[in-house]
Amino acid sequence: MSSLSSRARGAVSRAADNPGLEHLTRAGFIGYGILHLLFAWVIARVASGGPTADRDQSGAMQEIADEPFGLALILAIVVGLVAMAVWQVLEMFRGRLLTERMASAGRAAFYLYLAFSGIKVLRGKKSSSADTQQDTAEGLLASSGGRVTVIAAGLILAGIGGWLAFVGFTGRFEKHLRVGEMAAGTRRLVRRLGAAGFVAKGLAYGIAGALFVIAAWRYDPDKARGLDAALRTLAGEAYGTGLLLVIAVGFAAYGLFALTEARYRKV
Repeated sequence: MSSLSSRARGAVSRAADNPGLEHLTRAGFIGYGILHLLFAWVIARVASGGPTADRDQSGAMQEIADEPFGLALILAIVVGLVAMAVWQVLEMFRGRLLTERMASAGRAAFYLYLAFSGIKVLRGKKSSSADTQQDTAEGLLASSGGRVTVIAAGLILAGIGGWLAFVGFTGRFEKHLRVGEMAAGTRRLVRRLGAAGFVAKGLAYGIAGALFVIAAWRYDPDKARGLDAALRTLAGEAYGTGLLLVIAVGFAAYGLFALTEARYRKV
């Protein structure tokens, strides 16, 4: 049994170290960064009161689709996201700690979720993850025990937001980077981009999670729309414009950080 396990682990390691997969994964980080930069633009438009599609990553992809060569760019992003998901699945099997495996599984699921949103756009369908989340929450709130499920989902989402903010504040993201290859100035810049980006994402996901809990408490599925609901809620507050602009800058910083990961991430 141990021999079989060793052979399986060796096969996974060889697959994970495949140069082709590494190149696709690094290209995926470029697409991931572009997606965050576009999402930052969407948030900035929300802050300025301009018209937007859904205020989340799927809405950002819809914005891309309307531009020249947009569908080709989305296809490239989807291929990169799938490669990133495969890489994380392999990392999950290579991981020795349960927390590492769970983190890899979560990242793989998120990359596949974004890739699926992109595929829907490529097929000419309106990719609205916000509508899907609202419909799911509405169905759950109408069922027995569904309220608890929505609250649990909200708490998990808020927990993810808290963890992202913690990673940003503590600089834990640097352990995944080849910092030894960076010049001192580059490392300072990457550290600042990562800190701002992770904290901004943590704040946005934390607010989204809190709104899920409120949706369950008040039986209001309109608030269970993930990032879309979080940004809409902020836009309606007196202090919302300033906070939205801060979050937009943070997501732009994360997008630039992801672009640096294309070169320096340990893959």
